[in-house]
Amino acid sequence: MAVSDAVMLPPDTPGHELYRLNLHATGAFVVAAVLAALVPGALRIPFAVFSCVLFAIGTISFLWAYAKAIERSRNQDVSVGMIYGMSGTTPRPIRRRFHLLTLVQTVAAIATASIHPFTAQAFGILAPMLGLGLAGLWSAQHGEFAERHDGRNFARRQARESSSNG
Repeated sequence: MAVSDAVMLPPDTPGHELYRLNLHATGAFVVAAVLAALVPGALRIPFAVFSCVLFAIGTISFLWAYAKAIERSRNQDVSVGMIYGMSGTTPRPIRRRFHLLTLVQTVAAIATASIHPFTAQAFGILAPMLGLGLAGLWSAQHGEFAERHDGRNFARRQARESSSNG
């Protein structure tokens, strides 16, 4: 197995684009964080802006995942842990890759922010929201959830059948 096979998902995998975005953004963030730690004066503002952009993308993804989860929860059993933790809904290889990228983002952010505390380097702490948001979005869009068994689906089906029959 080649290293690229271990890192990349096959192109026909559902949500491949979300994973690819997360992978490339993580790589760019790690490089930017290390460079900003090595050259803090010149790169402090660009790094802070880049970290905020990643945070914004992550927050939008997080909220989009939440909206999708609410939509799916009408008919399927959905929980926060299933969405953002990808637990029980996502194949293990995909879940591991998303969690690993979030871990890399977090370690890079904490390690480089601890080198220059109380500076613009601390904005890097915001970036791991990207990993969390994209993982949630993948799970909300492509995760497999069980059907709800609390009576709502049964009541809806009966209401539809009675309205179409009568």
